Amino acid sequence: MSDVLKEVRNAITDGSCGALSLDVFDTILWRRVPRPSDVFVILGASLRDAGLCAPWVSDATFRHMRIEAELEARRGEHGPEVSLYDIWRKMPLDLFEGSLEELVAGEVALERQLTVVDAQIAELIALAHARQMPIILVSDTYFSEEQLRHLLDRPELAPLKQARLFRSLEFRVGKGDGLWPVVLEELDLRPEQLWHVGDNERADVVAPRESGIRCTSYERIDERLMRVLTREHQPQDLYGPVDPLLDAVHGDFGLTSLRGKAVRNVPDDLAQAVATAWRYGAGVVGPVLTGFAEWVVDRAERSGTRVLWCPMREGELLAELINNAARARDLKVEARPLWLSRHVTSVAMLDEVDRDSLGDLMRRSYQLTVGQLLGILHLRPGDVPALAGQLNTVLSNAQILDRVASALTESPHLLNQMTATVTRARERLITALRQAGALEESNLTLVDLGWGATIQYQLGQVLSLARIPIVPDGLYLATEDRAARVYRHGMRAEGYLAQGGHPRTVAATLTRSPEVIEQCVNALCGSLIDFTDEGEPILAPVVGSPAQDAERRAVQDGMRAFQSMWNHYVQQDPAWPGLAHPSAAERLANVVVAALKEPTSEEARVFGNWKHEDNFGSDVVTGIIPDDLAAAIAYLSPNDLEDLQQRDAFWPRLIAATDPALAGQVEALHSGHLNSQVFEPSGEPFETRLRWRAESGEIHQGPSRRVRINHNGLSFARFNFAAHTIGDAVTDRIQDVALSIPGRPAIVRIDWIEARLMADRSEPYVLRWDSPEDIAQLVFSQCRWLGGTLVEFDWPYSAVWLPLAARIGQPVSSAQISIGFAMLPRSASGLEPHLPSAPSVVRLAHRAAADYRRHGLVGLATEVKRTVGRRVGLR
Repeated sequence: MSDVLKEVRNAITDGSCGALSLDVFDTILWRRVPRPSDVFVILGASLRDAGLCAPWVSDATFRHMRIEAELEARRGEHGPEVSLYDIWRKMPLDLFEGSLEELVAGEVALERQLTVVDAQIAELIALAHARQMPIILVSDTYFSEEQLRHLLDRPELAPLKQARLFRSLEFRVGKGDGLWPVVLEELDLRPEQLWHVGDNERADVVAPRESGIRCTSYERIDERLMRVLTREHQPQDLYGPVDPLLDAVHGDFGLTSLRGKAVRNVPDDLAQAVATAWRYGAGVVGPVLTGFAEWVVDRAERSGTRVLWCPMREGELLAELINNAARARDLKVEARPLWLSRHVTSVAMLDEVDRDSLGDLMRRSYQLTVGQLLGILHLRPGDVPALAGQLNTVLSNAQILDRVASALTESPHLLNQMTATVTRARERLITALRQAGALEESNLTLVDLGWGATIQYQLGQVLSLARIPIVPDGLYLATEDRAARVYRHGMRAEGYLAQGGHPRTVAATLTRSPEVIEQCVNALCGSLIDFTDEGEPILAPVVGSPAQDAERRAVQDGMRAFQSMWNHYVQQDPAWPGLAHPSAAERLANVVVAALKEPTSEEARVFGNWKHEDNFGSDVVTGIIPDDLAAAIAYLSPNDLEDLQQRDAFWPRLIAATDPALAGQVEALHSGHLNSQVFEPSGEPFETRLRWRAESGEIHQGPSRRVRINHNGLSFARFNFAAHTIGDAVTDRIQDVALSIPGRPAIVRIDWIEARLMADRSEPYVLRWDSPEDIAQLVFSQCRWLGGTLVEFDWPYSAVWLPLAARIGQPVSSAQISIGFAMLPRSASGLEPHLPSAPSVVRLAHRAAADYRRHGLVGLATEVKRTVGRRVGLR
């Protein structure tokens, strides 16, 4: 671990310094509030609640009074070094009950309540004391010596009882303005004999070094964490607004200071990306999951639950954090990992095998192929001849699902075989649960990150079918609306940060971009796909890379580092506040929501390269920033990010973090400084529209997207759509697609069009048009190719047609179309003169070049023959 105190510790040990000098506040003592002035917020509330000040004096009002009183006192005749009494004399004392002495004593008592002894500095003091080294305290403070010694009167600071104390108030000069020469003269020490440790850059580092004193900067909040706190809207300046998440008793529970201390301990030998991951664990995910672990232990203790079960793959780390929290609080609660997954419970929960239940099973997976479905059902291709030629077909729309379900259920022997398979799957799961000991008690409480509480719901169905009288409970980091089905079945499912989709912002943010949080917690192993007959887990291959594995380990190590630091203070102080408190949960929810909404560019560079598997039957693996969107970032606006579906991008805000201008716009929206309408074109909203022609020749209206122009002058549109089901599950599949790109008269530069098509295989067909030759071969309806990649659209429904089926040799079941373009609007009146089309010979030459590039000489000859045929009326 990084050790900022290593040098001074060595100097004490080898006797190379003659005395140890320490700053007091934010060095020996730190406060359980984000800023020193937040103490005034809590003081104002306590005085008002005790009836000692006028009821109209709000927390913010009192804080303002107290800050202004201090500033006025420092402007007085005695100069900037004033006492606490001097400050309170500048307060409007008529608004308060009690004497001046009582009010001052109240502030000192609150400082005592909110200050904490720094563990690392306490160890340093103990080392210096053991070596009989003199210790001095040097502080810029308005506290008297008696008040300051009262604040320092703690068992772990016993060696400081005889320490010489140098206060700016006593000598009427601050550390940054001349106190250090006074210190050296009073102690009769040469500068090199003194070693000082403090947090303030000017007063504790620059000024003493100017006097020749050796120094160690014990920075409370470094620059990187400051950026993180800023995105959480925790202002660190004196005049910032009152922190709305400040608890009236516990401040911020010490989280800001401890996060600062934790991230400062990043190991020195880590590569930059791995260090970023470590800091993310220590400064973001670690505090959140430390709070979650404390809340879980608290809930278990209150309900009398002694054993908690944590489904794998998250379960290994969650169980470790929960057990650490229980030991720190000396509570008899134990957490154990348990092999469970959505996939295995989804098969085992099937009551009977029929078309409906198979359809539900297929719909729960993403891009599951027919072959993978047969594998789940323990069927061989020869068992279902109708599907033997469709093994790579993706179950991507209702028609395919219906036909596959029909093929699987039309034979009684297949139904019997699948029923036996499901029954055996349930028996294997029950065997695994029994071997783990999860069915030994009448209560089975699952602990997981959460979201839809799917495993709990499905496990409840499995246990019911197996006639085991256990209804599983669930304790989750957060749950969304889908958890309602758990409640409807009478199951207990509680959420720490959000429950049942509320608070809406917290639940929506976590469930919109959950993948990196999941990856940070998961064990480095494949997902559970089945059990052996003996109940042993069968795992899928591990997804990722050596770099991703190293970064994930670093995140988890950072999480452990934060919890270890937190638990140290818990064990030192029996009255240490718990993070199960609702105010702590609210603050930690703000931490994780801000991290997901405003990731830093450093975080984007790390997490954008991570891979994520679907983990629900299919073998789909997707990048956190998909490759196709990485290339589209220059075309995106903040509102385009909001339009992206979850399967388009798991973490849209991470995409924004890769472009400083886009990130700045998103931050302005998130902070409320700008309305989203600022990024919409003024006037009538125009839309990029999509239509598609089916096998029957019928034209269907597809989705549309608002045309936006981003900070680069570029526009983006993406459409996901599928073939329709008509009548008795007969699909009119997709042949061609028409794109009315600007949705209005305009000249458009088409930079690229990409089509990802699902047809007869698990991998999509990917088509791309991005060159003059590509654009020239398109079919133009009420628009004209101007040459290059320029097209003039005459009317709102003017369109370019993409020949999808012709390009891949078959109709399409579902598609995703993405477009990057630039637009010059034209008059909607139609009165502007039109630009001339590119000559036909140029267009034919471009078409020929494209045909040759795709199909070679044979394809070129075929196309020439087709063109000549059309010319002479043969076709």
